[in-house]
Amino acid sequence: MDDAAANTQSRIDEIAALSLDEFRAKHERREQAIKVSREVVRTSANAIRAIHRNELDEARELIGAAGALVRETQQTLEGHPDLYFTGYTQDAQKEYAEACAVLAFIARTELPLPADIGVETPSYLNGLAEAASELRRYILDSLRRDDDSRAEELMRYMDDVYNILVVMDFPDALTSGLRRTTDQLRGVLERTRGDLTMTMRQRRLERLLNDRSWDSR
Repeated sequence: MDDAAANTQSRIDEIAALSLDEFRAKHERREQAIKVSREVVRTSANAIRAIHRNELDEARELIGAAGALVRETQQTLEGHPDLYFTGYTQDAQKEYAEACAVLAFIARTELPLPADIGVETPSYLNGLAEAASELRRYILDSLRRDDDSRAEELMRYMDDVYNILVVMDFPDALTSGLRRTTDQLRGVLERTRGDLTMTMRQRRLERLLNDRSWDSR
């Protein structure tokens, strides 16, 4: 084997070794990120369930834990944008953003910005849309408790979220499928508005009939 051939073979071996090292390192980071992202999703879902039970302090603790996991994933994937901007990390951020938004809506606290909770804008907006859809549950609960003012307040939140999302008319590659999520929110919004309108009309009619009944006595 002449020197040129030997040098070529050496370079091929070097390329193979470097490539294997790079892929092994990336694979290790990817596996860790997937594991932590699953934990973010689980913890965020538990936070939303705690909010449903009106256990807001527990929800805050769970959201804090989820936020720490989001930051851990970001540190793990620092310098690896090809791994960071993937479905598992961004879906986890979406679930975390949803939990943060639901808590803000229900606890009447300030809605955080994407930068406040350290998530990407597309993930945040998709999470915000899903949080707005979650408000349907609280609107119906408020109506059952005869708390019409709270139901109307939450309905305004749903409207406000939808109104900002419909102007985000950009390709799905930029928004992570926000158009589809917005369409889903619109369906929930229309059903909820119909339920709210029907319930309030029925109550007005009942009050009117009761008033007339008293007047006739």
